[in-house]
Amino acid sequence: MKTTQRGPKQVLRSRSPELVAQEVWAHLLVHYAIRTLMHQAAVEQDLDPDRLSFIRGLRVVRRQVTDQAAISP
Repeated sequence: MKTTQRGPKQVLRSRSPELVAQEVWAHLLVHYAIRTLMHQAAVEQDLDPDRLSFIRGLRVVRRQVTDQAAISP
């Protein structure tokens, strides 16, 4: 999770244990959401979902989100 979603050498921003737990859960939910989108796309194209790259899926989602929000990542 640290190297793909947050980037290398980046640590969690939260300082209290409760907020660290919240941030970890947020990362897990985003990971699950991206995997769900990847699975849906694979099924629609009659592909094996296990053959799709998570990194590429993450990049597609980031582009879509940042393009629509007009903000930089």
